[in-house]
Amino acid sequence: MAAFFIGSRASNLAKAQVRGYLAPLRERFPEVTFTHRVILEGGDRDRRSLLSDVSAASGGSAFSSEQEAALLRGDVDAVVHSLKDLPTANPPGLVLLPPPGREDVRDALCGSTLAGLRKGARVGTGAPRRIAQLLAVRPDLELVPIRGNVPPRLKKIETMGLDAVVLAAAGLRRLGLEHEVGELLPLELFPPSPGQGALGIQVRADDSAVRAVLATAGDPAVDAQVRAERALLAELHGGCSVPVGAYAETRPDGSLSLFAQVTSLDGRQRVSGTLTGPSSEPEKLGTALAGRLTDQGARSILDALRTATAV
Repeated sequence: MAAFFIGSRASNLAKAQVRGYLAPLRERFPEVTFTHRVILEGGDRDRRSLLSDVSAASGGSAFSSEQEAALLRGDVDAVVHSLKDLPTANPPGLVLLPPPGREDVRDALCGSTLAGLRKGARVGTGAPRRIAQLLAVRPDLELVPIRGNVPPRLKKIETMGLDAVVLAAAGLRRLGLEHEVGELLPLELFPPSPGQGALGIQVRADDSAVRAVLATAGDPAVDAQVRAERALLAELHGGCSVPVGAYAETRPDGSLSLFAQVTSLDGRQRVSGTLTGPSSEPEKLGTALAGRLTDQGARSILDALRTATAV
C-alpha cells in the first residue's frame, strides 16, 4: 500500500482545503494512504511584521517557503497551497499540477455592503490590491491594515471598531462562513488576485508516482485560467503584494478570456484590458495582455509603488 504525505499551512482554512482536496482522491485510490502534515510558515509565526519583511527573512515567500523546503527535503510528497499566495516562479525541482476545480474568485465585503458604508468608514484589509481598488471606488474610506486567518480577521470588526473587512469569498465558503458576506464585490471593479479561488498543488518534478495519482484530480479548464493569470502577473513582475487583479474565464467555444487591472495604491489611476485567445496557449495570452497594460501605463504605476515601498 502506498503512503503519501500531504503538507499545508496550519490555519483552519488550509486544513479545510486539504480535506476537500483529498476526499475524492481517497475514494478513487483506496489503496493509497494519504496523511496530512502541518507546516508552520513565517507569515503564520510573525503576525506583526510587514509581509515583505517576513518574506525577505525567509528568503522567499512568507506563506510558502517552509512548505517548499519540506517538499524538497522529502518530508512531504505534495503541498496544498492557496494558489494566490504562491510566487509565480517555482523553485528548481518543484512543479504545479492542474488545480482541482475552483471556488468563487470574488472578494467579499463582510460587515456591510459597499453602498451601506458610511462616509469615512473604516475597512480592514492588508492587501495593496484591495486597498487600491476600494479607494478607486470609495476614496473617502479609511483603510485599516489587518492580518491573520479568516475568523480572527472577521472578529476585528468588533475588536478594532471596523465597519467592514474584505476577504476572499473562496475562503469563507470553504470554512462554511458564507453567512458573513455582506456583498460579493463586482469583478469588473474588483478583479481578484491571480489564482484566487484555486488550489496550488505542488509536487517534486521527478516524483512520477505522486504526480500520476494527484494529476487525476486536475481540471484542465481551471489550469488554463490560472496559468494565464499567473503569466500576466509574472510578466508585470508582480506578486501578491502589488495591486494587480486578473481573472480568466473559459468561453462556450473553448477559448479563454482574460481581464486584468492595475490600480495605483491611492486609487486614482486604473489601467485595465481584456484579451481572448486559445485555451491551449494560456501563458501567451497572459503575456500579451500584460504587454498591452504596460503600453497603457501599468509599468509606471507599479514602478511608483516599488519606489514608494523602498523608501
